[in-house]
Amino acid sequence: MANALRPVGHEISVPIATDVDIVTARQRGRALAAALGFSLMDATLIAAAISELARNILQYAKRGKIVLATANGGRTKIVVVASDEGPGIEDTQRTMALSRVRQLMDEFEISSVPGKGTTVTTTLQKR
Repeated sequence: MANALRPVGHEISVPIATDVDIVTARQRGRALAAALGFSLMDATLIAAAISELARNILQYAKRGKIVLATANGGRTKIVVVASDEGPGIEDTQRTMALSRVRQLMDEFEISSVPGKGTTVTTTLQKR
């Protein structure tokens, strides 16, 4: 993981195994954004990205987790890490399922090993 995307400080981990877990992860993301003083619009972007990532976990891997954290590289950032031990993605450059997350967030990294799982790390910087 690149230094710019490495979480620091307290982490919030939400296991993803059901649709209810998606709601929980979104709520925790919004709460973290509010606590850090992010705008309502940015909190909505974070919640939308969390929702997309968590839905992908359920659809393709059946279970995984979302980890929320903060990073500070001059300005406060929320880091969202979605990970699973599912089938992985053979061609991460061609996956359209994650293109919306790339559009919503400032930074985006994906690491995937077929048969071993996928980790997506994304951040949104406080404006």
